[in-house]
Amino acid sequence: MAKQIFDYENGQDMKLALLIKGAEVRIAKNGKKFIAFTFQDPSGHITAKFWDASEDDIAQYQPGVVVLLSGKRELYQGKPQIKIYTMRLATQEEGNDPENYVEHAPESKDDMGQELNDFIFQITNANWNRVVRRLLADHKQEFLTYPAAKSNHHAFAGGLAFHTLSILRLAKSVAGQYPAVNKSLLYAGAILHDLGKTMELSSAVSTDYTMEGNMIGHIVLVDEEIVRVANDMKIDIHQEDMIMLRHMILAHHGLLEYGSPVRPELLEAQILHDLDELDAEINMLTTAYQHVDPGTFTERLFGMDNRRFYRPENGQTYPDPK
Repeated sequence: MAKQIFDYENGQDMKLALLIKGAEVRIAKNGKKFIAFTFQDPSGHITAKFWDASEDDIAQYQPGVVVLLSGKRELYQGKPQIKIYTMRLATQEEGNDPENYVEHAPESKDDMGQELNDFIFQITNANWNRVVRRLLADHKQEFLTYPAAKSNHHAFAGGLAFHTLSILRLAKSVAGQYPAVNKSLLYAGAILHDLGKTMELSSAVSTDYTMEGNMIGHIVLVDEEIVRVANDMKIDIHQEDMIMLRHMILAHHGLLEYGSPVRPELLEAQILHDLDELDAEINMLTTAYQHVDPGTFTERLFGMDNRRFYRPENGQTYPDPK
């Protein structure tokens, strides 16, 4: 099997085919253009700088393109990156199908779709059930194939559905432990909380933010969708149960500075926020632990307040969360 990004150690020369996940054109201090790349293969992603980029370079090295690259894996400010020696477009014989370089969720679309349906059957409020079913039907393909984020957590194909199911599984345990929890509301909120990312993000292959994603954001986008389908189905959007459902979505980031227009003011909204944070953080950490040896620290994790985390020398293994 061909070597992948994380088969190489820091300081080693690399030669491999990679998918361009992101390519941002920037201006260096000397006034010349360079490309800030994010490369990807099934083992993960890594950044690199392509200095003195020509207009032809900028035109051909676009997100979604597979390249054959030679370079050296290095550390820069505690994070791995590639120092590029040479790079060109990969040929068909070398493998230039972008789908072969995308990270995937550990569960199939069919299995995740079936388990989501099982949870929907347990939403006993008729309005919530109808809204959830309609929105999943409207966005099913994207929901089951998109990542949950451009980077940070669950940033792989199928990550959005997998992240949602992880929260639902945690929610099931919480609802079983605490009878006061409205299980139907918690499940409906969990399923819909990130559904707006099907409009906020562009694709699973070369994930970027859409114009709507940049200028509106997934929280508002899915709230608008709830209002749209409720109106289509003649559900009064101003009645208590619909206000509660919308609050679950609008409050799930927890703090105003993190993008929520309101803070949680329902028990279930607070639980959803906590479970969302928990699942995202566990995924970020277990993914980071994959790429460091026991007895060493991870790179600084932007989504964890730029902290490093120590991987103990106790024989603990960390199964790939993807």
